[in-house]
Amino acid sequence: MDTLLHRAGFVDLYEKISTGERLSIEDGRRLFASNDILALGYLANFVRERKNGNKAYFIYNQHINYSNICTNLCKFCAFGREKSSPLAYEMSVEEVRQKVRERLDEPITEIHMVGGLHPDLPFSYYLDLLRAIKKIRPQVHIQAFTCVEIKHLADLAGKPVGDTLEELKAAGLGSIPGGGAEVFSPRVRILTCERKLSGEGWIEVAKTAHRHGLRTNATLLYGHIETIDERLEHLDILRRTQDETGGFLAYIPLAFHPKNTKMAELSSTTAVQDLKNIAVARLLLDNFPHIKAYWVMIGPKLAQVALSFGADDMDGTVKEEVITHMAGADTEQALGHKTLIRLIREAGREPVERDTLYNVLQSY
Repeated sequence: MDTLLHRAGFVDLYEKISTGERLSIEDGRRLFASNDILALGYLANFVRERKNGNKAYFIYNQHINYSNICTNLCKFCAFGREKSSPLAYEMSVEEVRQKVRERLDEPITEIHMVGGLHPDLPFSYYLDLLRAIKKIRPQVHIQAFTCVEIKHLADLAGKPVGDTLEELKAAGLGSIPGGGAEVFSPRVRILTCERKLSGEGWIEVAKTAHRHGLRTNATLLYGHIETIDERLEHLDILRRTQDETGGFLAYIPLAFHPKNTKMAELSSTTAVQDLKNIAVARLLLDNFPHIKAYWVMIGPKLAQVALSFGADDMDGTVKEEVITHMAGADTEQALGHKTLIRLIREAGREPVERDTLYNVLQSY
C-alpha cells in the first residue's frame, strides 16, 4: 500500500489519519482533486474499519411520503408539486394508517416519513399522523420530518422550534432524517432553492433537535452546480456542529438525479463521483459514527463497492420510495432484507441489522 499512497501523494494524509489528526479543508481539496480512486478508497476504508470494523449495517424500514404538495418547488426536485397540479397528492391520516397496516406482517422497526411544505395542512394533522402510526405499531421508531419541515411545523404551530419538537416527541417522533440540507452555500440556494430554509436555519433546527434529545441525520446533495469548495464548506459546517452537539447519527451523501427536474439539462453523477463523495466524507467527518451508501440513490451494486470506500451502512428495505424515483432513478422500489444480507456478504462485510439509533438487533 506504500506504493499506492506514494503514487497518489497521500503519505502525509495517511500519517495524519493514522495518528488521529483531523484533516483540513485543504486536505479535502486535495482528496477531491485526486483521480486515484483506489488510494482514496484505501484511506477511507482505513477510517471506516477503525470505526466500525467489518460491520455493514441495514435496517428493516418503510418509507411513507404523505404529500408532494410544496411551496418551495426547488429546481433540483422532481417530487414537489403545486396544489393545483394534476400530479399533486396528499394522504389523509386514514390513508397513512392503511400504508402502515399493509405491512404489519413484516418486522419493520422504522417508519421514515417526509413530505413537501404543504400550504394548508394544520399542525394537528402532523401530530395525528404520528399518533396514528404509534397506535398501530407502538414499538416502531418514527423518523420523520426534515429540519425544513420542522421549521414549517413550528411556524404552523406558532411556537418556537424547541416547543414544537416536544409536542412532536410526545406524539411519537423518534428522530429526524437528514434531508433538506442540500448544499448550505447561499449562492447555490439562491440559484436552486431560494424559498427554502437557509443553511443556517437548517443547522439551527438540527442543533435544537439535539438539545431536545432527538438524534438526526445529515445530507449533502452533490453533482449539480455546487463547487468542490462549497461541498467542503458544507462538510466543515456539519463537522463543527457535531463537535458542538454530538447529535448526528449518520451522514448520507445524496447523488443528484436530474430527470424531471428544472435542472434536467445536467448530467447524472458518475460512479467515480459517487465513491469520491462517500470516501472524502468518511475522511473529513471524523466525528460522525456512520456514513451511508444509500442504495436507492446510487444503486445496490455501487453501494456494495462503497462499503470499501468509507461507507458502513446501506440504509434499508425502504419498501416504497417516491422522491428519487420521480427524478428518474431506475433502482428498485424495495430490497428484501435477505437481498441486503446477500449484497453485504458478497462485499466481504458482516451484515448487521440495526434499529434507527444503531442498536444491534441481529448479526448474520
